[in-house]
Amino acid sequence: MKVSISLETGGRRGKQVTVIKGITHNPQVIESLVKKLKGQLGTGGTIKGKTIELQGNHVAKATDFLRKDGYEVK
Repeated sequence: MKVSISLETGGRRGKQVTVIKGITHNPQVIESLVKKLKGQLGTGGTIKGKTIELQGNHVAKATDFLRKDGYEVK
């Protein structure tokens, strides 16, 4: 599955947020993926629809984690 990872600051008072889009799994799988990511990266995060938002700049680490987990990252 292809996912895209980007870093956003807009509308967040200058705070950086790593955004992961393109996940088409059901909500339970997305929830377990977020739990693994937050534990691995040591950060907070949330799910908004089928988008994952992680607090801070974790683009490189999240990319490595998702590739090891079998995702194709753009």
